[in-house]
This record gives sequence, C-alpha cells and structure tokens, in this order.
Amino acid sequence: MLKLKTIISFFAILLFFSGCQTVKEKTDSIVEKENEKLSKFLGKSASELQMELGKPDEDFKNAKGNFELIYNSKKYLVPCERRFEVNSDKIVIGFVSNGCF
Repeated sequence: MLKLKTIISFFAILLFFSGCQTVKEKTDSIVEKENEKLSKFLGKSASELQMELGKPDEDFKNAKGNFELIYNSKKYLVPCERRFEVNSDKIVIGFVSNGCF
C-alpha cells in the first residue's frame, strides 16, 4: 500500500512540474510574439505608430526629454500597457510591454 501511494505521489508531482513547464513555454511564446509585433515600430515615425495603434491614452515628456506614448487596454480583465519612447525627431526609439498577451 505504501509503495502504491509513493508511485501515485511521484506521478502527481511529475504531472504538476510538466504542466508548469508547458505554461512557461506558452507564456514565453506569447511574449516573444508581442515583442516581435512591437519591435517593427522601432525606427519608424510616431505618426506611423499612431496610424497603426490610434491615439495614445497618455503622452508626456520624460526626464530625458523624449516623449512617452502610452496605450492601455484589457484582455480577460488583465490590464495591458504598451509604452513607446519617441525622440525629438519623432522617431520611436524604444518600447515596453506589461501584461499584454
């Protein structure tokens, strides 16, 4: 009986860890796709970005003197924020994506 419990416990732990690996792989894949999608805007003008994504929800000048354009949305009640940094020549030079999938 003890041997059966040990075997069942082993398989339960194995199943748990394999499930976690699958979730991590899916999450990594989604993040990679998001970064690919947003990186196409690097080096493009801010007007091209706005033609594709629309008017930003927020925009302001950061400490470096560059503009930050912020797009907020929700998917499955999870907030998503995409920030783009635009230099003085109105060229997208960086982005950050949080909670987007």
